[in-house]
Amino acid sequence: MAPSDADAALPVPGEWLTQIKPAERIHFKDARGKRRVLEIMGCAGEGRWARCDQTAYVTPDTTLLRVDVIGEAKREAQVGALPPSTGGILLRRGDFLLLTGEPLAGRELAPDPYESEQSPATISCSLPEVLGCVRPGERIWFDDGKIGGVVRNVEHEGLNVEITDVRPQGDRLQADKGINLPDTSITLPALTARDEEDLKFIVRNADLVGMSFVRNERDVYQLQSHLRELNAQRVGIVLKIETRQAFERLPNLIFAAMRQHPVGIMIARGDLAVECGYERLAEVQEEILWICEAAHIPVIWATQVLESMAKHGHPSRAEITDAAMGERAECVMLNKGAHIVAAVSTLDDILRRMQDHQSKKSARLRQLHLKSVAPSPAPGSH
Repeated sequence: MAPSDADAALPVPGEWLTQIKPAERIHFKDARGKRRVLEIMGCAGEGRWARCDQTAYVTPDTTLLRVDVIGEAKREAQVGALPPSTGGILLRRGDFLLLTGEPLAGRELAPDPYESEQSPATISCSLPEVLGCVRPGERIWFDDGKIGGVVRNVEHEGLNVEITDVRPQGDRLQADKGINLPDTSITLPALTARDEEDLKFIVRNADLVGMSFVRNERDVYQLQSHLRELNAQRVGIVLKIETRQAFERLPNLIFAAMRQHPVGIMIARGDLAVECGYERLAEVQEEILWICEAAHIPVIWATQVLESMAKHGHPSRAEITDAAMGERAECVMLNKGAHIVAAVSTLDDILRRMQDHQSKKSARLRQLHLKSVAPSPAPGSH
């Protein structure tokens, strides 16, 4: 069985697999005839961790080839039977979705043989405690705002959600996508038991900890208390501002965080746009920058910066302008992608050019190149 956090798992003959060592490169042609390489990163029990830097379509009987071996070592192996892939759950406007806390596999909308109506599509929530905070009439968003709905009923089985915001042809909801509840007052503790265990590792190995979905000062105090218990007061705290409640209470959050240094703020624009509304994102991130500058708090500008370039190798014009605005923050964060090195280089070039024009929220009004261009003589002049 593959580790639960693997992006994909390829079954191969065990005898062949045990011969493979870290740093080996496994070559193959995928289902489209594209040449691809798996780089072996390490061992995991009887399995091996491998990384592929490009998208690959692998099917049963795909041939994997070891090229860096000599002698009697077995060179080739075929991929075995793969689990059926899921295309997600197709949701259209007007469909109903049951969101449950039970650890169930997702199920599509299906006719009920005993009823005149259809059985609703069903998905599971990895944090079932949050379902008890939701009230009928509140909005709910899935997959960074791709799919939206309204909670119509709160039942023992879970939340009955009517889908209201999708494309005309519908959208597919894949596994492991985020859920946003912008109207819900969530009263759960900010740190779970898993978080408290993770902190023990973090304080030994990291310089800072990012606090996701912080909502109020109590969340900050709780994290600081755990850090004191671990004698780790010098570990930095980055508050990720990704909910409307956190944005509205930002000054209070900053005052709470400043009891322990160092501290920073991340503008997590993906969830923040869903929570506050896409039309308000520009205004919201502007206010966060102003408040943090006044408090002398460093800011991380995050989410979908040069996203098209990192993933596909070509940025859009809007992304270039957006990245340039990141000059007003102390740090700009990029997401992973096949072209991440080129994206980092492009971002570096953009920010170096922009720093001559802008320092935080103040324009520098530098001398422009236009000034040194001699004017062309007017027609007929001497």
